[in-house]
Amino acid sequence: MHVSVVICSHTSDRYESLISAIESVLSQSYEDRSVVVIVDGNPTLKSQLDGAVGSNDDVLVHLQEENSGLLASRNRGASLADGDIVAFLDDDAVAHTDWLAELIDCYTGATAEPSATDGIPSEWEYPLAVGGRMCPRWVAGKPEWLPSEFYWLIGVTHRGFPEGPGDVRNTPGSNLSFRKPVFEALGGFDTEIGGRTGDKQLQGGETELCVRLRNAFHTGVYYTPDARVDHRIFAYRTSPWWLVKRAFWQGYSKRGMAVLGPDDRSGTAEEGAFLKQLCTQFVPSRLRTLVRSPSVTALAQLCLLCLLTIAVGSGYAYGVFAWRSS
Repeated sequence: MHVSVVICSHTSDRYESLISAIESVLSQSYEDRSVVVIVDGNPTLKSQLDGAVGSNDDVLVHLQEENSGLLASRNRGASLADGDIVAFLDDDAVAHTDWLAELIDCYTGATAEPSATDGIPSEWEYPLAVGGRMCPRWVAGKPEWLPSEFYWLIGVTHRGFPEGPGDVRNTPGSNLSFRKPVFEALGGFDTEIGGRTGDKQLQGGETELCVRLRNAFHTGVYYTPDARVDHRIFAYRTSPWWLVKRAFWQGYSKRGMAVLGPDDRSGTAEEGAFLKQLCTQFVPSRLRTLVRSPSVTALAQLCLLCLLTIAVGSGYAYGVFAWRSS
């Protein structure tokens, strides 16, 4: 089973991390793989890559003349891929050595309850999509004050996400794969997200696609925590102000997805369950910890957890007003 890994990039500022991402795929223990690199509107970066990896038969570098965005670039990469499986990796991520082997093990060996396969066409096998765990690689050091419940803001698997393997709505786009015929049948990522109203703050392309997957075939993404990818956390991502802004626009995006996604394509039920878990489990447990073992770190984490929750809620409320008026 051949796997094509699509990596998209648009800036030379990430050249070194992009090379690391490519090399992490080429050094996989699973050898039946190739890499498709989509350079989005940057001829200089294309020339750099041609010199570095252009002679490798396992790497295809393609330039999109005009910058068209991440989702369109991923779709283009998938169209050029010749694998049975199309996997996506970001240009600031590094795959663990057994990443692809773990994904393939799921495609060839994962089982599900009969009800989970009712909507799958007979020519396809369960699972239709597989994703894995995102781990932090702290470039500027780990901020001890950042609560793990909000690691999702920095593209890392957060506290509250399922710990064991099984069916989930989606995993992050940098550790997500599909059987290629399934990806094609779904029409790929919706490139209008963030663009249909000129609103570049709208996010959630992988969420929308995976909810479409469930609506179409009554099955989600099979999650395996053993398929691990490291996400580089640059210094700017550990700024409290950046995190608050990120949380606000994430909340806004959740509302936007609910409006733009007919037939519950937004799939916001998981966010509601997480909020309930946050209020009934995580915040109370942190309060108990703070009372029993007071510390500046515990207090800072609790305060930021509350602040980020408020920021997400504020973004959602702003989205209610903004999308109603539009």
